[in-house]
Amino acid sequence: MSSRPVDPVSNLRTLIQCPSVTPAEGGALDALAAMLAPLKFEIERPVFTEAGTPDIENLYARYGRTGPHLMFAGHTDVVPVGDDAVWSHPPFSADIQDGLMFGRGAVDMKGGIACFVAALARHLEANGTLPGSISFLITGDEEGPALNGSVKLLKWAAERGERWDACILGEPTNPEALGDMIKIGRRGSLSATVVIKGVQGHVAYPHFADNPVRSAVQMATGLLSPSLDEGTPDFQPTNLEITSIDTGNSAVNVIPGKTTLSFNVRFNDLWTPDSLKRELERRLERAAAMRTLHSGERKGSALYEVLWKEQPSQAFLTHDETLIRIVKEAVAAVTGRSPALSTSGGTSDARFIKDYCPVVEFGLVGKTMHMVDENVAIEDLETLTEIYGQMIRNWFASK
Repeated sequence: MSSRPVDPVSNLRTLIQCPSVTPAEGGALDALAAMLAPLKFEIERPVFTEAGTPDIENLYARYGRTGPHLMFAGHTDVVPVGDDAVWSHPPFSADIQDGLMFGRGAVDMKGGIACFVAALARHLEANGTLPGSISFLITGDEEGPALNGSVKLLKWAAERGERWDACILGEPTNPEALGDMIKIGRRGSLSATVVIKGVQGHVAYPHFADNPVRSAVQMATGLLSPSLDEGTPDFQPTNLEITSIDTGNSAVNVIPGKTTLSFNVRFNDLWTPDSLKRELERRLERAAAMRTLHSGERKGSALYEVLWKEQPSQAFLTHDETLIRIVKEAVAAVTGRSPALSTSGGTSDARFIKDYCPVVEFGLVGKTMHMVDENVAIEDLETLTEIYGQMIRNWFASK
């Protein structure tokens, strides 16, 4: 029997049984390295640090040193399980029942890694070699702050002379069924907290106080209206959500002296982080000038400060038509479905990878990701392995 990891079910069971909750490595990268070693990969395990954040273990593995270079990217870290008592199967057991494998990370995204390893192992078993190079760029920090993961791993590898022609990122892209959707870009993300200052006082004597909640409501309204844009052919309209208005005030008879308003914007390629900041600052300034006292009198502008969160994400769109076609044709050949090309959803490590090479995302069905009883259909593991195998063959044949 071959020692090559050709079975995606076995690969995934091994990975799920590693409790790699961010930021813990949990043995998942060790397990992946053990799968790749028989395939003759050169494996490196850099650890990156950042003040105020946990150290993160990562993995970079390469097969081949010549020819066109295809990257497979992903992450072995997973989100916390919550109350494991409400899971129908222990979250790190990888139990199989009724054709489903249960476990944290089953679809997000240990399943994608397990299938790509199996697809590559089958290809090498059938053909003996590759007409080029494949690398695995795997982080343990995608579900965390994303400071010591892919962004530093890419830079580290590039500084050592690594160059990639294209990347497949194995995130769970399909909403309902395998073959629904390919991600060819992502919206940007920008977050901030606005600190609005007032004057604390007794609610029965509002004329001695200045309630910052009034200004917070006006500023929230100003941020939300009018809409920022109507979208583009490739992107949804930009959307801003108020995520918190908080005074930290537990007393019902005290006017607070300070209020914070937090928001997040998912934006399309009509904006850059800087141009969007300027527009939102303009809206906040205009709303602050509408400061209204308890009597209805307007008196000067509200005092406030905008605290922009670090690491805003830039919206991007992949324009490599050959890569997109190869992924789309592989999905269609195996599933008979014509996948939609989408930029929907949240952010991913594609936002870092796109600075080094064209990137397309395709993986499992994501309906249960981050949920209790996260699970994947065993049938989907075999199907995705076949799709990845078709992608590998077609991509190298196009070079």
